[in-house]
Amino acid sequence: MSFSTFLKLVEIQTKIASVFPFLVGCLFVYYRYDTFHPLNTVIFFVAMLIFDLTTTAINNYMDYRKASSDAYRKQYNVIGQHNITEKTVIIIIISMLMLATGLGIWLVFRTDLFVLLIGMVCFGIGIFYTFGPIPLSRMPLGELFSGVTMGFGIVFLAVYVNAFDQGIIQLVWEGRMINLEVDILLLLEIVLISVPCMFTVANLMLANNICDLDEDIRNHRFTLPYYIGKKYAVWLFNSLYILSFTAIVVAVILGLLPAIMLIVLLVSYPVYQHVRKFNKKQVKGETFNVAVKNLVLVNGSLVAMLIIIVFIY
Repeated sequence: MSFSTFLKLVEIQTKIASVFPFLVGCLFVYYRYDTFHPLNTVIFFVAMLIFDLTTTAINNYMDYRKASSDAYRKQYNVIGQHNITEKTVIIIIISMLMLATGLGIWLVFRTDLFVLLIGMVCFGIGIFYTFGPIPLSRMPLGELFSGVTMGFGIVFLAVYVNAFDQGIIQLVWEGRMINLEVDILLLLEIVLISVPCMFTVANLMLANNICDLDEDIRNHRFTLPYYIGKKYAVWLFNSLYILSFTAIVVAVILGLLPAIMLIVLLVSYPVYQHVRKFNKKQVKGETFNVAVKNLVLVNGSLVAMLIIIVFIY
């Protein structure tokens, strides 16, 4: 298998959805706690990226195995399109999973036990998102788990591996006792900062599921739009963008971010224009890219302003 085929198998073009939360977390921890550990950050980034590639490969493999027809496998799935053997795909998945696990364990030794706990949770969600008899992605839970795991989980870990000694969360194992202490206010700060990432990532999945509703039903994928209907799914799609901008305003009001961050609201107009386009027509080849463009607009402007705040403002 060529390297270009491998990049198609893992859908490298979609990994920007992981990079934005990572950058938001790194910039926020430097702004909020004035601390940064380069090696921890690099280890986490590489482990995060490899695991993201792994989950995508698992997703494509499971779609290939569970496809209702050979025509779907050959026309729409990268494994069938490029005649990749199942054995090759399995070897790639296992190799990447082992590498990501090894890096995660290294990071635990450099930080603390809570990284192990949260890492195990994220690994479990990532694997069972597409693997198993009833994957999470084939249930009305895909948006929730993708948004929380990628939007909040990556932001939180990017913050925590750099500020694990700042009292955000402490997990201590002493003899037969395991003590978990959480500073609720510090944790809620991270949740609030991660809301734009969470909701724009969730909207990627939601837009995809809205556009693929009929095809998903034929392939026995009963996602959120199937249960709440396309009309209300589109309403939810719109609402998540409103809540994303609202979270930024609230963060400024609470003093977590300076007032200059409100410049991000300027991108609300092009986001609104894109949403109007999606509201009129939900067709994969024509309007799904609206969700991608909005993710880049919202998170890109958030990252840009955080860079200005950290290094210039």
